[in-house]
Amino acid sequence: MPRPNEAAPTGQAADGARCPYLVVSDPDAVREVLHRPADFSPANALIAVTPLAGPALRVLQRVNFALPPVLASNDTDTHAGIRKVVAGFFTPATVAAMEPRIRELAREAARNATDELDSSGSVDLVQMVAAFPPAVVMLELLGLPVRDLAALKRWGLDSMELFWGWPDTDRQLELVHSAADFYVWLRKLVAESRKATGRNLFKSLAEHGLSTPEICSLGYFLLIAGQETTTQLISTTLFRLLEGSATVGWNDATSEEGSKSMVRHVLATESSVPTWRRVAAHDTTLGGARIRAGSEILLELSGNQVTSPSGHERQSCAPQTVRRGLPVSPGVVFGSGIHRCLGARLAELEAAVIVQETAAALPGIQLHGPEPEWIRFLSFQAPRTVAVIQLQGQASAAPPPRREH
Repeated sequence: MPRPNEAAPTGQAADGARCPYLVVSDPDAVREVLHRPADFSPANALIAVTPLAGPALRVLQRVNFALPPVLASNDTDTHAGIRKVVAGFFTPATVAAMEPRIRELAREAARNATDELDSSGSVDLVQMVAAFPPAVVMLELLGLPVRDLAALKRWGLDSMELFWGWPDTDRQLELVHSAADFYVWLRKLVAESRKATGRNLFKSLAEHGLSTPEICSLGYFLLIAGQETTTQLISTTLFRLLEGSATVGWNDATSEEGSKSMVRHVLATESSVPTWRRVAAHDTTLGGARIRAGSEILLELSGNQVTSPSGHERQSCAPQTVRRGLPVSPGVVFGSGIHRCLGARLAELEAAVIVQETAAALPGIQLHGPEPEWIRFLSFQAPRTVAVIQLQGQASAAPPPRREH
């Protein structure tokens, strides 16, 4: 990897003994890396952060688990054609047409949260309002059947930890069994979708010429990224609103503009995807600094804190505190260039609508219990829970109080 003095002009210098990445923090430099795919390849984007041990690999081999590069990690000339097929399901008109359905799902989830709060006295907003609407929307948008949602959510989080976390050997074995189950389920769905009437993503990819392993590879990460990262964005937004650390308050979020403003704030300061990886394809330069071929690069997209699952600092690869309030280019948050997130518009819409409907349905609530455990993987972050209780005798127009302990 580059020596620290070579990294200094472009980002945070990394101590090779503690961090395997050259961290690039400046938004302009991040954008430059993303716009130079021939120099900075996406080939490492989906490689497991913690190499899989032999027993874990054998579990995956038993189900013929294979993830050939197709979209996010594809650095070949096939990328453009495949991306065009997928982009056809995320056009601005298609996303805009989904808003009534998103609002319907958001209101239903908010009503369920209200009922749970009334009956039990507390509710976890992550599970009740943030978790399932994005999964339903993603499957419907792609023309795929809406089913096995609880399993899909579990598989998504397990795969995030497997590929972007720091699991030890025992934990890897647990996670790879989950990944294998997901892959088997996905392969059956691909076979079913190839024969289905009507338009769906997997059928369109098959017609484009992709093999079943290639479709499964694309679907594996799309069905995770296309909904789990949105759940995490919603979760962080709800938590920060109720915590009272942002300029936008809980009651402000009941308006369309207020909810959109808060979602943009979270995207800029601690998005659910705070970092992403690239690798130098050959010897090159960035901002006047020499970058050696094979250098692993970590692009900082927004504020983040990289820790191990135990909560201890695992890397010196990123800021150790969330950078709330510092401006970050919206274009960088969702990537930029030929690999920019195709679901950016959808994610912002879903988050804003779900936050707005939740705030409107639950006007008198406050955070409850200890500080929640956070998802802290290399490229993903969010609170795992947002537990709330009803605030007795509090007018809905009052600002949300601080956490009750």
